[in-house]
Amino acid sequence: MFLVKIYPIEKEVIGMSNDYILQMENITKEFPGVKALDQVQLHVRKGTVHALMGENGAGKSTLMKILIGIYTPDQGVVRFDGEELKLANIKNALDKGISMIHQELSPIPYMTVAENIFLGREPSYGFTGWVKSKELEEKTKKLFERLEIKIDPREKMCNLSIANTQMVEIAKAISYQSKLIIMDEPTSAITEKEVNHLFKIIRGLKKEGVSIIYITHKMDELAQITDELTVLRDGKYVGTRVSEQTTKEQLIEMMVGRELTQVFNKKTAEIKEIALTVNSVTKKGWFEDVSFHVRKGEIVGFAGLMGSGRTEVMESIFGVHSYESGEIYIHGQKKVIRSPQDAIQSGMGLLTEDRKLTGLFLPLSVQDNMIPVNIDQYLNKGFLNRKKIQAECEKQSERLAIKTPSLQQAVRLLSGGNQQKALIARWLLRDPDILILDEPTRGIDVGAKSEIYNLIFDLAQKGKAL
Repeated sequence: MFLVKIYPIEKEVIGMSNDYILQMENITKEFPGVKALDQVQLHVRKGTVHALMGENGAGKSTLMKILIGIYTPDQGVVRFDGEELKLANIKNALDKGISMIHQELSPIPYMTVAENIFLGREPSYGFTGWVKSKELEEKTKKLFERLEIKIDPREKMCNLSIANTQMVEIAKAISYQSKLIIMDEPTSAITEKEVNHLFKIIRGLKKEGVSIIYITHKMDELAQITDELTVLRDGKYVGTRVSEQTTKEQLIEMMVGRELTQVFNKKTAEIKEIALTVNSVTKKGWFEDVSFHVRKGEIVGFAGLMGSGRTEVMESIFGVHSYESGEIYIHGQKKVIRSPQDAIQSGMGLLTEDRKLTGLFLPLSVQDNMIPVNIDQYLNKGFLNRKKIQAECEKQSERLAIKTPSLQQAVRLLSGGNQQKALIARWLLRDPDILILDEPTRGIDVGAKSEIYNLIFDLAQKGKAL
C-alpha cells in the first residue's frame, strides 16, 4: 500500500481561480512498464516564481513535457490563462506564451549566438527568405542589453563556455515574450556571480507579470527566489507550500518520504601509497605548470570558477586533449597518455561534466550505456556473453537504485539523475584504480547526492584514488 503524507497549500496562496496563470489538474501519464504521473496537480499564480521539487524520477520533467507540448496526458486537464490547453507540439506552447529553458543544453554549435536565439524567427527579405543578418544581430544586442548579458551575438555557440551557453538559453526563452517560463536547473552550470545575475533577471520578469516554474536541486535558492513550491514523489503529488515558511528539513521529508537526519555521513579511509602523480603538465592557453598527486584511499578536490581550467586539466590527463609538456606517473611508472583508451588501459576512469554531450549514447539502452568501457571483459571467442552482461548490469542497477522499468529502456527516457547513475555504473563495472569525477552530482536531488557521496567514500575505503 502506498501512503502519501499531504502537505496542504497555505490559505493565503490559494486565492481565486483567476489569480492563476496555470492550473494542471489530475494529470496522469503512463509509459510501457511505468506510471510516470498519477493524478498530479500544479497551480502557478500570475507574476510569481513557483518551485517544482522532487527526487530524480519523481515526474517533474514528464509534467513539464506535457505543459510544453512534447507529451499528451492520458488523463487530466491543463488550463492556461483561463483557457483549457490542448497542445500538439512545442510550437503550440510557444504561440500560447509558454517557453522552457531545458536542463540539458542543446545549442546548434556551428551557428552564431544570434542565429540560435532567433532560429525560425529570423528577420528576412520577403519571399526570398534571405536572412537580414545585421537586423538579427541588432535584435540580439537589444535583448542582451535588456538582460545585461555581455556576449557577442556573432560568436559561434561552439566557442562559448557552458556558463555562457546557459545564459544564451535563458535569453532565448525570454525572447519569446512568454507569459510563463519554465526554468529547469538554470543554475547548474553557472557561477555564483551569474546566479545573482539570473536572479536579477527573474525579479525583473516578475515585475513585468511573467510567471516562472523553477526546477532546482539547490535548496538554498528557494528562499532567495521562489514564492511557492510544489513537491512530487514517485509520480504523485505530495503538497504545495509557501517557500519562506518551509524549512529544508520539511522539504527533504516531503521529497524522500522520510526524515534525513544527515544528508551524508563522511567516512574515513586509510591513506596509502601514491597512485597518480602529475608533474608540471602544461597546455598553453588552457593551463600551465599543474602538479599534484593522489594517494590510494584519498579524495582530492579541485575547485575554481567556470573557465579556471579544472575540466581541461582532467580531460588532458585522461587523454581527451593533448598536453604539450609535463609527466604523468601511475603507481610510480611513467605513462604516455595520448587517448582515453590509453588512460583506461592504465587503470583510470573519467565521469565527464556533461553527461548528455560527452557521456551518454542517448539512443541506446541503459544496459548498452553501462558496458562500453568494459566490453573486452564480456567477449568469449569474439561473441558477447549476454548472460554475464545482464547479471552484472542488474547488480549495479540495484546497487545504485537506478529507476528504470527495464535495462533495455532507452537511456534518453530516464531522468537526469538516473542517467548519471548509469554512467557511474559504467565505471563501477570497469573498476578503475583512479577515478576522476567531474561535477558528479550536477542536477542530482538530495537523496541521490547522499547515495553518490556514500559510494565515493566506499570506493576510497577500498583503496581507490579519487
